[in-house]
Amino acid sequence: MRRKRGFVQIAILHLLKESSMHGYQIMKELEERSGGVYKSSAGTVYPALQELLDTNQIELSDADSDKKIYCISEKGQKRLMEHAERAEGDFWSEWVERVSWRQSKEYERLTIALNKWEHDLKITVKKLHKHPQNTDRLISILEETTDRLKKEFNR
Repeated sequence: MRRKRGFVQIAILHLLKESSMHGYQIMKELEERSGGVYKSSAGTVYPALQELLDTNQIELSDADSDKKIYCISEKGQKRLMEHAERAEGDFWSEWVERVSWRQSKEYERLTIALNKWEHDLKITVKKLHKHPQNTDRLISILEETTDRLKKEFNR
């Protein structure tokens, strides 16, 4: 499963709203804001920064420096406002809660189960070309499963 960087991107935008920073500062500040629970890596932060640059949500500062200094753009501020409208409570409290959850045994077990499910689903879809009449049945199973998840977990 491809890892999404959306929540890390939002955290980076929050930091850059407060102050312009270079990549290493961002990594250290993310760790500090989590109370040491989150250990950011260059493999997470720099691709997130690049994606934010590519989508014009952040910009490089004109400041003379041997390091890239990032600052938030209007588009990045707009994304933060949109996120704040959907958010429940303080962002950094939610950040710590989510980071802690992702390091839990429960999350690890869930990730293993999801990866297995995704693998098995891909195999099933590949086999449908031999039995296309089963396509509607698979779609029905997926829709029923989605409805059950929504019902069981109040989405």
